[in-house]
Amino acid sequence: MRIFPAVDILGGRCVQLVQGKRESATAYGDPLSCARRWLDAGADALHVVNLDGAFGNSAKNADLIRALVKESGLEIELGGGIRSIEDAGRWLETGVTRIILSTLAIQNPECIRTLAREFGSDRVMAGVDAKGGEVAIHGWQETAGDYISWAETFEKLGTGFLLYTNVDVEGLQQGVAIEPVRELISRVHVPVIVAGGVSARADVAALREAGAYGAVLGSALYSGKINFSEALEESR
Repeated sequence: MRIFPAVDILGGRCVQLVQGKRESATAYGDPLSCARRWLDAGADALHVVNLDGAFGNSAKNADLIRALVKESGLEIELGGGIRSIEDAGRWLETGVTRIILSTLAIQNPECIRTLAREFGSDRVMAGVDAKGGEVAIHGWQETAGDYISWAETFEKLGTGFLLYTNVDVEGLQQGVAIEPVRELISRVHVPVIVAGGVSARADVAALREAGAYGAVLGSALYSGKINFSEALEESR
């Protein structure tokens, strides 16, 4: 199983939020320094979120993210504020490995087919942000139907990956809710990367045993509740 340290960017700083709320942000310094820290610890991939984009300013942090792609040399999946096929294409052309489509994928599912045909399925990831079993959109403020049904739809349209985020436990550092993960993995055939609640070696082990392709480490990693090297060891 793969481990993806999170580098979430807000106002040019690496931050972590609780439950996606801007006012909960805790800053951890320069994103490039954070990326180097995980690279030095053995990371071979990063999960990058342009939070300014998610909050409405999709152009902000563009130069910083380009520098991150160039300097790290790592596999990078990028989400946050990708609101059009054109936005997605521009990010892919900067060299990010794959883009994450969440609200856009719900509002315009055909964008997945279009982008998969142009850039390849392996560069397209559909975000399944689940809140109470339903997909959450627009900053997790609205719900839009059963998360399993949407995941199956995204797979049929050609997504190469799914990012499943359990909004109910995201940022709380209290562990993963494993049953919804198992249910999702049993219903689709594309790789599933899981975010939300990964806070201990036991969570990593549970996700590995459930068949997850990868796990995103965020708040618990930055607070020191989970150690990156131990998580990497547990994933193997």
